[in-house]
Amino acid sequence: SSGINAEYGDDFGFGDSEEEDTPKGESEMQKMKRLAAEKKVADAAAKKDAKPARVLKSNVVLDIKPWSDETDLAEMEKQVRSIAMQGLVWGDCKHVEIGFGIKKLRMSTCIVDEDVGLYDLEEKIEELEDFVQSVDIVSHNKI
Repeated sequence: SSGINAEYGDDFGFGDSEEEDTPKGESEMQKMKRLAAEKKVADAAAKKDAKPARVLKSNVVLDIKPWSDETDLAEMEKQVRSIAMQGLVWGDCKHVEIGFGIKKLRMSTCIVDEDVGLYDLEEKIEELEDFVQSVDIVSHNKI
């Protein structure tokens, strides 16, 4: 070990360097400016994280098929609209021809993604067994 110190000089120690924190040739003023800039970046990142999260919503269109050709679609729509969930808003509804004189409901909804699970909504609609045969998602678009 003493041979290395003699060959390269005493300033070749590994653990006693004061330049580890500061880049080579950085003055005290430059160091303060660099630290202030780093703090500013960190504060900006923290402030960005502190903003309230954007509420994610979706526009969902559902096809709701009646149990039979004798099902009262107006009453079926009324029953479906009676389903209330936090974050669920029912939109317009129209009767769409399936065939052989049978029509289905095509209903639009606006949901808050975090509050309304589509599978839960489908299940609740399908629980209206006297009216509903099945529910299909026609479209699901993020707003």
